[in-house]
Amino acid sequence: MSTRTERVATPAGEARITWHEAAEPRRVLALGHGAGGGIEARDLVALAAALPARGTTVALVEQPWRVAGKKVAAAPKVLDEGWRALWPALERPGRPVVAGGRSAGARVACRTAAGLHAAAVLALAFPLHPPGRPERSRAQELSAAGRPALVVQGARDPFGGPGEFPRPAGEHPYELVEVPWADHGFAVPKKADLTQDAALALITEAVAEWLDRLDG
Repeated sequence: MSTRTERVATPAGEARITWHEAAEPRRVLALGHGAGGGIEARDLVALAAALPARGTTVALVEQPWRVAGKKVAAAPKVLDEGWRALWPALERPGRPVVAGGRSAGARVACRTAAGLHAAAVLALAFPLHPPGRPERSRAQELSAAGRPALVVQGARDPFGGPGEFPRPAGEHPYELVEVPWADHGFAVPKKADLTQDAALALITEAVAEWLDRLDG
């Protein structure tokens, strides 16, 4: 695996892509970060470390607001604008691009997937609703992605547990993988019957298997 960093100009400012390149890539998995953190999130780091050996180049995308050092995320419209503008850089390797991200990054991927003709969508810790506000569901964003999708959700996620997601429907119903004990950041407590490493291994294996099925 080789790693390189690329800066991309967008109307929202300069974005940054950190490429974790497979030796013989079959696809690119583009992953955006959440509103409260960057590409150092444990799930993004784990996927970038594990997937290149299995034929997937992972592109960790930092939105312009994060590159500029701002502490507050840009508005959803601006996030989508930045993502669309850097998409040609993600397509440049000439492989199918799976759009993805965690939390707010997952929402961006869902909202833009159809228009960008993404091969599929990976939603990590999808924020189904604000904590304590289940009536403010964002399920429509997920269902409107119009692409094969995988949702990976912590069992203790206050933004929506696995059991709160509506039944998948439509031409491309999403799949859902539950990570036991995990919260919104996929952290597991010490009392859990699986370790933090095991939780991350569950995530990387589920994503790798799903990506392999896309080829079929």
